[in-house]
Amino acid sequence: MNALPVRRAAGTLLVIVPLAFTLCFLLLQQLFEYPDILRQSTGEVLGKFAAGGTPLIAVWYVLTLSAVGFVPLTLLVHRVLAERDAPVLLWVATAFGLIAGLSQTLGFLRWPFLVPHLAQSYLAPGASDAQRAAAGMVFEAFNRYAGMAVGEHLGYVSTAVSTVLIAVAMLRTALVPRWMAAIGAVLALGIAAGLAEPAGWELGDTINALSYLAWAVWLIAVGVTLLMRRVEPALAKHHAPRLVTEPVR
Repeated sequence: MNALPVRRAAGTLLVIVPLAFTLCFLLLQQLFEYPDILRQSTGEVLGKFAAGGTPLIAVWYVLTLSAVGFVPLTLLVHRVLAERDAPVLLWVATAFGLIAGLSQTLGFLRWPFLVPHLAQSYLAPGASDAQRAAAGMVFEAFNRYAGMAVGEHLGYVSTAVSTVLIAVAMLRTALVPRWMAAIGAVLALGIAAGLAEPAGWELGDTINALSYLAWAVWLIAVGVTLLMRRVEPALAKHHAPRLVTEPVR
């Protein structure tokens, strides 16, 4: 593929995907008190979810699609960076970026598809104690596995590793200003802080949430930079005319 269309596609997704992700996250804070609601009891979470109705389910679905969008976004960023340099760290960064997109997707999928059924079963007027206990148990199990283990823990690790390696690759290739690449590395550390929250460091969750929002803004800034750049240094380097000297016969 021609480098300029690839760069434009990468820049466009770098703007659209994190923007959609951020807007959905902010809407969930307003409609569902997310993520603070997850610290409440199962009955309160499912009751709040049911009260949100179809609009809340729609927001969760769009958020899931935005997580899917990080998969092609990762591949396009790899393609853009590979125009200038393709070290092993770039392939590692891409692998972790794909894991991040898939893990976030798997974590979010339970909300638009599983949780509505669990909320309906739990809150049904004629539901027995056993039915509520079963629905609550399934919710807690998926919340700990799909949410905490896959979506959060695996998602935090893979996003942090991918971001810091991409930032290093940007420093090597001068794709964006050096200060912008350095900010990405710092935000990766902030995202990784969320890993300490289950161990009792509650501040880690706050740092993680703020870092994710700043990370989305950082991705948008990188995308705008790609879209606005006019110079193609890689193409100039690769396609510059070469002087060929042939031996005299």
